This record gives sequence, C-alpha cells and structure tokens, in this order.
Amino acid sequence: MTAQPVDYDDIQGLVRFGYRRLTQACFLLLRVTNREAALAWLAQAPVTSAAKREPPPETALHIAITSAGLRALGVEEDIVEGFSSEFIVGMNSDSSRARRLGDLGASDPARWRWGGSSETMPHVMVMLYAMPGALDDWIGIAMSAHAEEGFEQLACLTTSDMDGIEPFGFADGISEPKVDWHRERPARDEELSDYTNLSCLGEYLLGYPNEYGEYTDRPLLDALRDPDGVLVRAEDAPERSDLGRNGSYLVLRQLQQDVEGFWRFMDEQAQGDPVRRKQLAESMVGRTMEGEPLMGRTNEAIDGEDDPRNTFTYRSDIEGLRCPVGAHIRRSNPRNADLPPGPPGFISWAARTLGFDADALANDLVSSTRFHRLLRRGREYGVPPHEETGLHFICLGANIARQFEFVQSAWLSGLRFDGSHNESDPLIGNHLPGENGVATDTFSMPVASGPDMRVCGLPQFVTVMGGAYFFLPSLRALRYLSKVQP
Repeated sequence: MTAQPVDYDDIQGLVRFGYRRLTQACFLLLRVTNREAALAWLAQAPVTSAAKREPPPETALHIAITSAGLRALGVEEDIVEGFSSEFIVGMNSDSSRARRLGDLGASDPARWRWGGSSETMPHVMVMLYAMPGALDDWIGIAMSAHAEEGFEQLACLTTSDMDGIEPFGFADGISEPKVDWHRERPARDEELSDYTNLSCLGEYLLGYPNEYGEYTDRPLLDALRDPDGVLVRAEDAPERSDLGRNGSYLVLRQLQQDVEGFWRFMDEQAQGDPVRRKQLAESMVGRTMEGEPLMGRTNEAIDGEDDPRNTFTYRSDIEGLRCPVGAHIRRSNPRNADLPPGPPGFISWAARTLGFDADALANDLVSSTRFHRLLRRGREYGVPPHEETGLHFICLGANIARQFEFVQSAWLSGLRFDGSHNESDPLIGNHLPGENGVATDTFSMPVASGPDMRVCGLPQFVTVMGGAYFFLPSLRALRYLSKVQP
C-alpha cells in the first residue's frame, strides 16, 4: 500500500478554508426536478478547490448531496449503500436518533422547517461565498439555466457577517483542530499520553487513514464501473476506484438562538448586577466574551496550535474550579489524552490502564478527545434584536457517528458528562425532564470549599429548525456522479 500525495485540486476548498474574507454567503437547499438538467449543471458547476491561489479567490462555490439526492440523481443503490449508515438514513431517521441528539420538544424533527420529512429533505446544497457586495451577482453566474431547469429551491439560508462574534455575543471560531495535510504524523493505532490538536487527515477526508490507522468505509467501485478512469484508486484497495477519496461528510443544522431570553435569564440570576451577569454567562461558555479561556493562557505545548487562546488543557483544573466541568467549550472539546496523567513507567501505566489507580480512574470518565474532533464551518444568520438570529452549524468529518453524533449525544446532550448528574450543555441543551421525569435544567459551578453553586430552571436557549447529513464529494467524484446515466 503506497501513500499517495494530497491532491488539493481534487478537494472542495471548504475542507481547508473557512473563507473569513468572503463575508457574504448563502446556502441554497435544492430538490431535483429534472435529472438530466441537474446532471448537466453538476458537470459544469464552478466548484472551488482546496488549492491555494494568489490572489485568493473573491468567490467560492461548494456542492453537497444527501443520500436522497444521490438517488434522485440516479446513482445506483449499491453505490449509495457503500456510504455510512448514518448518512444513508439521515439525521431525522427515527425517534431514537432524535433522543440521542437532543432533538426533542421544540427541536423535534416534526417541527423543522426543512429536513424533517422526505418532502422537505434537500437533495443538493449549493454553498455560495463572496466578497462584500458581490453575492447576488455570483448567484446569478453560478446558478445557470441548467440549475433553474434541474432544481426547485426548497430554502435559501442567508447569513450575517458578525465579525467573528456569535449571536450571544461571544468571540467564536477560536478552537479548531489542525489537520495533518502533509501526512507527517504516523497514522496508526497507538496510545498518546498527551492531548494534541493535530489530527490525521483521515479524520476529515475519506480515503485516508484516521486516528485508529484505519480507512473509513466508503464506496469502492470495480474499475469497470469507472471506464474513463475519472476516480483515483483506493490506497487500501488499489484494484478499486475510490468514490469517497478526498470527500467528506457534512452536517448542517439550523440553530435558532434566543438571544433576548439568554441575557434576560442571566440578568434574573444575577439580580441585575451586570458584572455577575457577564460572569455567569462566561462560566456557561467556558471563555470570556472576548475569547480568553477561563483556564487562562498557558505555555503548554499543544501540537500544531498557534493561537495563544487555544494552548491549554484542563489537566490542572480537574474539579472545574476555574472552568466548570459542564461549560460548553469543555464539553465540546475536553482536551484530554488517551490516559489520565500520571508518572512515567510501566507500573504507573498499567495501574492507570487497568483501573487500579483510584485518582486516574476518577479522571478517566471522558473518551479521548482525538477520536471525536470536528472541523466547524458554520455561519451566523439574522441581526439581533431585529430579526430571528442563530447559527447555521456546519461541521465536517469522515465518520458521522464517531464524530458529530458522539459529541452531540455523549458530550453535549449527555446527562452524565465527566461525572455530572442530570445536566446537559447549558447553552444548547433542551433542558427537558429526563425519561424518568428527573429535572435536567441545572448548571453546576464547583467551589473550592462547600457544595457546588447551582443555577436552576435553565430554559431552552437554542432550537433546531432544520438539519441533514450530506456528502461533500471530491471534484473527481462530482465529475463521476454527473455522468450517471438517467
């Protein structure tokens, strides 16, 4: 098996870039109405690659497709079945998935504006980015006559430029994993004793080895089904054509944020004291509103990290005295290693591994972070307080179940995160009573002496308005799919 170099020209640029320069964006959710016209547009769509250009492009376009969209385009069923089961059945597939993801009550898929049923499920998403003032013209150029003939528009998700501040008022986009684009880090299943921010390429792109040293399942085709050699051969199966290589899974969730309700609740809890109000909100987030970690900046060496606001772990704050254990950023990225910290040597390692070290056992309640990282590419929408405001949450990963669904269910919606008791994420949790009727609307803040400080009666601040799982194909895969015979 020969490791092939990364072909940036074959990767959609969204995987590599966040397009902060391109402050205008919209996401078109489309359904196929004329398959021939849709395939014709797909064949000539000006998709932006991940290759760096000088000067940087002033516009960008990306295409993602749901499993329903693949079928609507005429992709054969056995190829569709080669994708992950989560992608195939979708985000709204059953009540069990909704419960695990916290999509209950006001966030129930039955209430979604789009994506909650087969009739409102998008087939294709076209993501358009542009410099200020250029978006309308770019839409006109990119969405040609074939697009008008081939699709009907289900929704247009508009975005806002909040200059790096999310709707609740906090600096955003600080913590992102560093992707090993040069494939310098050994991709093999070995234990890491320290937290690292550097991730194997296969955690985000299909067709490359991941943190386990394995290749994620994806459609591998008999070479006879790719007679023109459009697709590259698979690294782990050189006799097969790799439809997934250089592609990724994309998760989209439209999250409405109750900004007014959030700050009203903080003010009630702080009894009108503006300092206490801000401190409480920051405790729930885990950072100051300016983006500084409550842990404080440290000189810890975090592999691949260059933002001083992101070079820290929670190793020195196990009890959550500086950053509460249930804070949003701690839940979404616990920054732990494969084993709890301990002295060097085989005996120490064995004691921690086998559970004989009581202190280590108490600090080993959270799965290792490196297996559950995500690339976030979301955009805010709306202008508070004049209109509905929220986040089009977008993340990329090669394994929906192990990445997005695990983080959402076990860490954010989970009621037992790191030993917590009947508490979910204070920002995005639904805070509905548990299955046994027990309240889950509290947030605990440990103190050095005495019982935890607890905030009770948390309302729901974030409501899911729509969502879907997409495949973000490589440019080669898009060309292959555009040649599907209707």
